Amino acid sequence: MRHMGTLVVAALVACLATVAGAEDLVRLGNLKFAHYGAISYMKEIAPKYNLKIEERVFAKGLDIVPAIIAGEIDIAASAADAAIAGRAGGAPVVAVAGFAKGGARIVVRPDLGIKTVKGLKGKKVGVARGGAQELLLLAELSKHGLTWANGPGKDVQIVYMAFADLNQALMQKNIDAMCQSEPQSSQAINRGFGVELMKPYDTPLGEPVRVLVMTDKMYRQKREVAERVLMCFVEATKTFIDNPKLAEKYVRETMFKNQITSGDYQDAIANSPFTYDLTVEHMKITTDLMQKYGVGRMTNPPAAKDWVKLDLLSKAKKELKIR
Repeated sequence: MRHMGTLVVAALVACLATVAGAEDLVRLGNLKFAHYGAISYMKEIAPKYNLKIEERVFAKGLDIVPAIIAGEIDIAASAADAAIAGRAGGAPVVAVAGFAKGGARIVVRPDLGIKTVKGLKGKKVGVARGGAQELLLLAELSKHGLTWANGPGKDVQIVYMAFADLNQALMQKNIDAMCQSEPQSSQAINRGFGVELMKPYDTPLGEPVRVLVMTDKMYRQKREVAERVLMCFVEATKTFIDNPKLAEKYVRETMFKNQITSGDYQDAIANSPFTYDLTVEHMKITTDLMQKYGVGRMTNPPAAKDWVKLDLLSKAKKELKIR
């Protein structure tokens, strides 16, 4: 009988040890851009926080929204406007941190001699729909009094295409200019088929912030897991900020399989530095401008104060002694 009791206790101990050691699975939706590198790196240090992060890479931020609604993604990285459009479209998410800022350029064909935004009049400008680049482009055109349409008839003809296709279209002269992300915009400049017109940060939007979102379910019902996710995010970001050589190696070799040069990476990150921070005000301005220019086609734009939740970030930064 004593032997049976010992076996039961041993089995219980083994069971508890297994439970204690089980890593919590967190499903990450991410994009393949240089400044999304620290988000991708989270999966490398996740075991330290008793997490297992499974990364799924999407073509653009808006593509992640259906996966969140379907319950297939727990946390996601995207431009602020894609996150806002997702929330407006029914994705049950909260914005919990910022992870990069900037990250865009307006690039023009060298043979056209375009020197100003007004020089884009009569031209075809490529951009990906539903990303920060679209909002930046429209805000810039508006600032300079230019009209636009997805077709002829206005000052500027907007040509919507995937991020991956923009450089090829510019190189083949199918478009005259593009508002493109990093590192693709730096690649176009470094390879000589594009020149920088400007970094479009001189509108009320300023430098766009890329946003880490989390499902409302994780934020409210899996609080302890959510706290560890933010700790993991803050450490991954701090690692990339403190160790730029490691950051470059990881992005170039692991994310891009050596398809971008060191110069491409350096130029890209110079224009899209890693950060932790986000403000309710920035999300409000972004929402207002999206509504003004019809980006995201929102019938019921979300109020930033209702879904930007920065308490987990503050706690993680405090625990890791980051100001």
